[in-house]
Amino acid sequence: MNVRLETEVDGNYKDVMARFDLDLFKALAPKVPPMEIVEFTGSKKGDRVHIRFTSPVQTEWISLITEDGTTDSEAYFVDEGHTLPPGLSYWRHKHIVEKVSENRSRIVDDITFKGSNFILSLLMYPAIYLGFYPRKKIYRQYFKNESID
Repeated sequence: MNVRLETEVDGNYKDVMARFDLDLFKALAPKVPPMEIVEFTGSKKGDRVHIRFTSPVQTEWISLITEDGTTDSEAYFVDEGHTLPPGLSYWRHKHIVEKVSENRSRIVDDITFKGSNFILSLLMYPAIYLGFYPRKKIYRQYFKNESID
């Protein structure tokens, strides 16, 4: 299944991508379910993100950054699930920042996932969509009139 969300933000696409760091990761972290960041090494190929959900059941999620790149019109990185919560069998999240203009960008969250069976995948779709939808507002606030010098 695929979830794709697009959000336009202020800032040059390279500056926006450079700010995909621990601070932004914390800002994007959902409040429910409760979680802790065990490890965050960055958004470049070879980096690793490890989170632990603490309630209602303690479970681990480890994603590896498997790709990253920059062209004249976009920057991106891909995280792929290595250790996933029960019920989720596949996770690939491509984070894309597209150039709209010199000072405007479009952030694309392109998520492909599978549950352990088709019915579970169907049930997960609205939860994943609704879990990522609040990022639109967070992205717009986080990148409002800010750039890296």
